[in-house]
Amino acid sequence: MPRLGVVSYLNAVPLVHGLEADPRFEIVRDVPSRVADALHAGEVDLGVIPSIEYAAGDYAIVPGVAVASRGPVRSVCLFHRGPLQDVRRVALDSSSRTSAALLRILLRERLGRDPEYVVMPPSLPDMLAAADAALLIGDRALYFEGEESRLDLGQEWTALTGLPFVWAFWAGRPEAATPSDIAGLQSTLAAALEALPAIAAAYNGAGIPGRTKGEPRLDRAALNEDYLRRNIVYRLGEAESAGLGEFYRRASGLGLIARVPELRFYGGR
Repeated sequence: MPRLGVVSYLNAVPLVHGLEADPRFEIVRDVPSRVADALHAGEVDLGVIPSIEYAAGDYAIVPGVAVASRGPVRSVCLFHRGPLQDVRRVALDSSSRTSAALLRILLRERLGRDPEYVVMPPSLPDMLAAADAALLIGDRALYFEGEESRLDLGQEWTALTGLPFVWAFWAGRPEAATPSDIAGLQSTLAAALEALPAIAAAYNGAGIPGRTKGEPRLDRAALNEDYLRRNIVYRLGEAESAGLGEFYRRASGLGLIARVPELRFYGGR
């Protein structure tokens, strides 16, 4: 029975919707960085891993399935109170290393320099007390209702490169999954995309309080469905693969990864 490491955020729900009832799989849930650590340690067989983690091992990718964006993503944002060009110290959400690497690429391009970076737990008040800007990912960024300015990293990447950004995808060691396992993961997503209204209505945020501040209270069902339909792309096609390759080239150029990995897929695709 393959052990699947899955991310506890809204944008990953369609990748695993209904898998708990599938006897072929065992589900392990955590934040993106710890799902990746579990895959690297052999504690899970396949994981929905942040894209930068693929460069750290000898893995294959489940074809056709990803969490990507082609513009604003809304759930990966840099929050700041002063002008962006004045930012000198940035607090990074410890939950994901892909978003942190992407932010380093984007701020080097935007500012022409590297701010000081510090990794912190994802609490925006604490982060902004310690730094000029704070990177938040996932539900905490999506549901935030405060007044701080924000830089949407998905929008910034696509404006810079003209390409989609791939945040995460299924990956594992080449021998870890059978053709039947891969087909099961692909069909799970296809069925979930037909059930987005139900998924959106049922999801209320993984450990996120009802609101941060501000009125009115978020209509989460409507926000969730709008986000899943308009901001997230669940395919890994040619454009997404090109965006992934560009991310790896830029990350390698800044020394954030040791090499530009070849994209290898289960089934040779």
